[in-house]
Amino acid sequence: MAMLEYNEILPKKVILLDEQPYEVLDAHVFRKQQRKPVNQTKLRHLITGKVTEQAFHVSEKVEEADLSTRPIKFLYENRGEYYFCAPDNPRERFSLQADVIGSGRAFMKQNSVADALIFNEQIIALKIPVKVDLVVKEAPPAVKGDTRQGGSKQITLETGATINAPLFINEGDVVRINTELGTYVERA
Repeated sequence: MAMLEYNEILPKKVILLDEQPYEVLDAHVFRKQQRKPVNQTKLRHLITGKVTEQAFHVSEKVEEADLSTRPIKFLYENRGEYYFCAPDNPRERFSLQADVIGSGRAFMKQNSVADALIFNEQIIALKIPVKVDLVVKEAPPAVKGDTRQGGSKQITLETGATINAPLFINEGDVVRINTELGTYVERA
């Protein structure tokens, strides 16, 4: 595993702090008056999701976390447990709790493939694609001149998630969704 200097701790890197994996959300190197430079970071614990702030000084080094990824296929959800399998072997089934999957679970449809983040032989998080295409199941009709709400309406997707979309979106349309923000991007 690689050791990172204080100025190499940058956003999107995963580091080990107290033997726990943290993702760097934000990093800012600055120098206060005549003192040595400091890297002020915002870190998110990959297992608990808790966000903390940490300062790294010039003399400090930190170890980069040894994370691996492997593709897994989403099968179905039952009572808060999500069932997955290996993409090429449906007999290797296992389940994950909703908190491991995160907020992107609202946009996962059956038989979609995602990347599992593995730390110490355990799946700690799920990385689903940033943009997914989903079918609109319910979309109220647009009323001409009804733009007081900004020209958008609530639609329901095939996964059951509800989002805001433009008035021209109808039932049966395929729309592209940003899973990180949970927002409409475009018609696919």
